[in-house]
Amino acid sequence: MAYIEWVELETFFSGYLIVFAIFYLLTSKQQVKNTAARNILRKLPLAYALVGTFYLGLQLKNLYPFDHITFLLSDIQFHYLKVWGLLSILFWVPFLHKRAVFSQLHSLVFFFLLMKGIYSDFFNHSSGTDMAGNNIKIFSVSLLLNLAAVLLIVLIYFMIVRLKKRKPNTNYTNRPE
Repeated sequence: MAYIEWVELETFFSGYLIVFAIFYLLTSKQQVKNTAARNILRKLPLAYALVGTFYLGLQLKNLYPFDHITFLLSDIQFHYLKVWGLLSILFWVPFLHKRAVFSQLHSLVFFFLLMKGIYSDFFNHSSGTDMAGNNIKIFSVSLLLNLAAVLLIVLIYFMIVRLKKRKPNTNYTNRPE
């Protein structure tokens, strides 16, 4: 059960840091003056909040059959990491999602723990490279999940922008009297 909790946490949160770094490198070049590319960079913490919301949904789904909170708390292996992961939903708050460094620091904890696990499993000859390979697969899925969240947020953003442009002008200041 503890390994499943570990896989859940790493799958949801460890890949965001690399996704952010990729988008930052693509949009930070001096040649990129496109405001759409910069808007995507600004929306990355919202994508992280979306991933955190999905994680919250998974935890609520897992909570469903258990009626007693004491049973749940005694069964959780990673108390602090789960709470830390659930704090990612706070990036829906404008103050936090406008400061991308907070989302990076939040994800850095999971990224560091995953890289530490990959490093120790890779050089631990008794367990072989199976655990390191599993951790790399988990990281790959995390990258895909975070990329999908970014694409979903960007798609929603551009749909909202397009709908705002499409609205008829309801400004009645120039009406005849």
